[in-house]
Amino acid sequence: MSARLVPAAGDASGRRPDVPLRITVDGEPVDGVAGQTIAGVLLASGRRTWRSGPSGAPRGVFCGIGACFDCLVTVNGVRDVRACRRRAHDGDAVATQSRGEDAR
Repeated sequence: MSARLVPAAGDASGRRPDVPLRITVDGEPVDGVAGQTIAGVLLASGRRTWRSGPSGAPRGVFCGIGACFDCLVTVNGVRDVRACRRRAHDGDAVATQSRGEDAR
């Protein structure tokens, strides 16, 4: 999987407008483009992992289609959101989570 963001000027269709958005991940701003999933924004920013499993091993996107639950994050206070399935919206507050944490 490529973790790069293709600029609109390089899009073969020539019709894709880049509408910027900004989310925060654990309080740090991360820029993206409207239409990207949260996982897409994180991958394009160079982040490969954002959760830890029961063993403490880092986790990120595994399947990319919402079947494996490896990419879970908390979005705007809602836990266990699959980052590969949720489109990012400007102003989203994303928090990483760990499998060992108690559900709040």
